[in-house]
Amino acid sequence: MGIQERKEREKGQRRDEILTAAQEVFFEKGLLNATMDEIAEKAELSKGTLYLYYRSKEDLYLAVMMRGMDTLYTLFARAVANHHKAIDALHGLAQAYIQFFEEHRSLFRMLHFFQTPQLHKQVSEEMLSACSMQNMKLWNFVQELITRGIKEGDIRRDLNPISTAIVLWSATTAIMARIDYGSDYWKSTMKVDLELVLRQSLDFLLDAIMTPQAREQLTKRPAIS
Repeated sequence: MGIQERKEREKGQRRDEILTAAQEVFFEKGLLNATMDEIAEKAELSKGTLYLYYRSKEDLYLAVMMRGMDTLYTLFARAVANHHKAIDALHGLAQAYIQFFEEHRSLFRMLHFFQTPQLHKQVSEEMLSACSMQNMKLWNFVQELITRGIKEGDIRRDLNPISTAIVLWSATTAIMARIDYGSDYWKSTMKVDLELVLRQSLDFLLDAIMTPQAREQLTKRPAIS
C-alpha cells in the first residue's frame, strides 16, 4: 500500500470515528443542545481537528443523518430484491420503512432537519448538495417502483409517480411522527393504537393506487405487519 493510499484510509477511519462520536452526542442531546466541544471529547480529538473534516456542527449533523439515509436505502434495496412485481415490492418497501422507524428511531428523528429551513443557513453548500443527492436516491427508488407498477398494469395510469410517492411518504411519516411523540396519549386518552393506524393507512394507500385487476389479487398478499 502506497503512502497516499494509507493516508486516505486513515482519513476515512478518522471521519468514521468522528461520525460515530457525533451520532452518540446528537442522539443524546439533539442538534441545538450538542456542542462541537462535546463531540471532540467523545471522539478523543481536538475541536480543531473536527473542523478540518466538517465546517460546522450542522454539517456534521447532516453527515450523521446521511448515515441514516444509507441505512434506510439498504433496507429498501433488501426489501425489494425478492419481489418481481412492483406492487409487491412497494408492500416490501412499506415494511422496510416501518422496520427503519422501529429499529432506528433516533435516525428517523434526524430526518426532520429538512423541515427546519432556518437551520439550513449554517450548512455548507457542499454538504447540502451531498445530502440532497442522497435524498433523491430515496425518492427515485420509490418513484421508479411506482412507474414500473404503472407499466405492469398494477398501479393506476392516471397517477403521477412523483405526486404518488409524496403522498405515500408524507402520510406515513406524519403518522410515524405522531407515534414517536404521542403514542401513549392517543392510546390512553383517545383509545387509538397508532401503530395499528400506521399499518392500516399503508394498506389503504396501497389499495387506493392499485388498478381493479391488481386489487383482485390483494387477498393473496399479506397485510402490512
